[in-house]
Amino acid sequence: MTIRLGDEAPDFSAETTDGPIDFHSWKQGKWAVLFSHPKDFTPVCTTELGAVAKLKPEFDQRNTKVIGLSVDSIDSHQRWQADIEDTQGVKLNFPLIADSDRKIADAYGMIHPNADDTFTVRSVFVVGPDNKVKLTLTYPASTGRNFDELLRVIDSLQLTANYSVATPADWKDGDDVIIVPAVSDEAAKEKFPSGWNAVRPYLRITRQPNK
Repeated sequence: MTIRLGDEAPDFSAETTDGPIDFHSWKQGKWAVLFSHPKDFTPVCTTELGAVAKLKPEFDQRNTKVIGLSVDSIDSHQRWQADIEDTQGVKLNFPLIADSDRKIADAYGMIHPNADDTFTVRSVFVVGPDNKVKLTLTYPASTGRNFDELLRVIDSLQLTANYSVATPADWKDGDDVIIVPAVSDEAAKEKFPSGWNAVRPYLRITRQPNK
């Protein structure tokens, strides 16, 4: 199954290291990051889960819940937690889904047969409060993800969802933004009273409106 931006994220029931959940109810109208890893007790995955655990306060500040998934069992997840804490210096502080029957992985297209027909690749889905998919990313098993970049993208998604702006290349929270072309200059005068720099008629740079 191919999930595209704007699609509703498939709901599901699952067993996790924090107990059973129903995904949409568990989100409770918040943003969510659902990410898969290929297998428990593997080196790159161990570093990734440690990285997410360390960044969880940053996700919390963004009203964003995080949840991981692999095709391993709950028992395997629970045993692996000790290794994550010992090697990464942080306790696992978010749930891991046990998807041994691969129903969730199949619903989200997390298994790419030409890469591996058994295990999930490193998929990421950012889901908005409306349960719509706002971002998808796919990494190969050999490449660990940059979760600071994921936080940057969530900052952009949340900003652009509430204001008539887009974020330029390499933007970070607090940087200047772009007024979207759909907003006329007349309307922009009301929306952006601090003004803007029109580098081109279609490229109007203004201060981040919520700063």
